[in-house]
Parts: sequence; C-alpha cells; structure tokens
Amino acid sequence: MDTRKLEYFVKIVDSGSITKAAAALHVAQPALSQQVSALEKELKQRLLIRSKQGVEPTAAGNSLYRHAQTILRLVEEARQDVATSGAAPSGRVSIAIAPYSMASSLAPKIVREVKRRYPDILLHLTEIFGGVLSEAIKNGKLDMALIYEPGEIRGVRFTTMIVEDLYLVANPAVELETDPSGAVTLETVSGFELFLPESNHTIRQVVDGALQDRGLPLRLAGEVESVPSLGRLLRANLGATILPRSAADTLFPDQHFQVHRIVEPALQCKIALCTADHEPMSEAASAVLILVREMVKNQLLDRYGTGPA
Repeated sequence: MDTRKLEYFVKIVDSGSITKAAAALHVAQPALSQQVSALEKELKQRLLIRSKQGVEPTAAGNSLYRHAQTILRLVEEARQDVATSGAAPSGRVSIAIAPYSMASSLAPKIVREVKRRYPDILLHLTEIFGGVLSEAIKNGKLDMALIYEPGEIRGVRFTTMIVEDLYLVANPAVELETDPSGAVTLETVSGFELFLPESNHTIRQVVDGALQDRGLPLRLAGEVESVPSLGRLLRANLGATILPRSAADTLFPDQHFQVHRIVEPALQCKIALCTADHEPMSEAASAVLILVREMVKNQLLDRYGTGPA
C-alpha cells in the first residue's frame, strides 16, 4: 500500500465524489477509480458505496480513512523534519509540571535554558494534576510532563527520575511526638486534620492506601490543589499536609514549617517524566526532552549527590 493511494482515497471521501476528487487531484477519473479498486483488492474489503449522488465510505472505508489521515500526517511531518534537519529546532513544545513537587522549581530554569539554546522554540508551560494527564499526552495537547508517577497507564510511558519518601508538613506550633531521628509514625499522622489533593492524585492514593492497610482513619480537612492556598492554610494552623521533603523545601522556602519523615511504614512516591508511547516527537520536542532530562539529573546531583533512580 503506497501513500499515493491513501491520499487519493482520503480526497475521494472528503469530496464525496470520484469526479470532484479527480478534478481536485488533476487525475483522470478512470485512473482514480482504478486506484480505489486496487485498494479494495489489496485489503479484500469494499471501501466505497457508489450512487448517483456520489460515494460514501463503508465501515471498512471509514476505518481506512481514519488510519490514512494519521499515516499521511506522519508522512508530512517526516518530510518537514527531514527538510529542516541540520537547522535549529523550532516550533511549539508543551510541557506540564506537577505543582506539588520539586520539579516545579525547574520551570524558570527550563524556560531560560530553552531560550538560550533554542530561540526558535516556543515553550508552553502548564501545571497539571495526574487525573487529566494521560488524555492530554495521548491526544497530543502535551508533549511531555514531569509528574508524580501514578502507575501504568495505557498510551503513555513513564521514566522514573527519583523515588522520594513522604513527610508530614505542619505549622511550627503543632506539638508532635517524634522518634529520636525526628520521624513520625503513620498512626500519629492519622490523628491530624490533613489537606491533600483530590483522590486522583498519586500522593493522595499513596496516603489513602497506607491508612486503609493499617486500619487507620483519614481525617480530611480539605482537598487543596493550589500551592498558595495550601501555604496559607498551613500558616493559619488549620491542618497539616503530606509531601516529599524536596517539594516542601521548594514550595515553602521562607516558611518554618515542621517537616517530619513518615515511618511505620515509610511512604514513597516517584517523580517521572511522562511521554506518549505511540506518537513520535517533533524535533523541537525531542530537543526539549533531552534538555529536561539533563536539568532534572543536575538538580538531583545538586540536592542528593546522585542521578535519577
């Protein structure tokens, strides 16, 4: 099956008429009909229903039409990429960063470095929570994301960058029972009113699962998905929250909140780089992806003296 046949078939379906498609393609009508017949013979399916009013695709024709559009788009992207290879990457690249994470501190650095290395790339940055991530990545609205890894999701690929312990973050006025290392048990944590993200967020799922496994209650003070609001609530001592240490240090650098590692059991989450597993990236997106990996690695080296997990 060659792309020319697919191009002809798409034009026929769009035109609703072999005659109109032949005129638009500057191809003789009998030759165009022969191309359709060749496709039908190759696929062993009837693709078009012909009538005096024109043509309509069959169920098999509709299926081929959808796949043909994707194939032709990818072929055109390949032509453009090859034509511009060797030139500086350009175009729009979209990246999402989890708000409640160390990764959020990378946003200014990513923007600055992309601008320095690739001035023709337009970077679109957004903060996003995991519940809508998979669809955004799969339908091409996002090229990549740095988020808490939620587990396997069909259509997307996660590359784990770091595994972090979770900590209780509370107002300095809160009285806490800690062990000699300064850690608090999950049972102690269960006695606090907690501000957590919605149930589709990975941190919330880790906390919910751990409490349920131990038969401990979740005292939910509220569901908060705004970093400024979370900081104000903690300062007002209306409850505590649970975050990785790196996220607490990044999000509240000027606060004097208590930050205690949770033990018995220790709770962990993963920060991962997420991309689609079925769509090839543009040259610009590939360049930004390499840069982001490099910057995450450098951030981890600076903070922990080690690279990605």
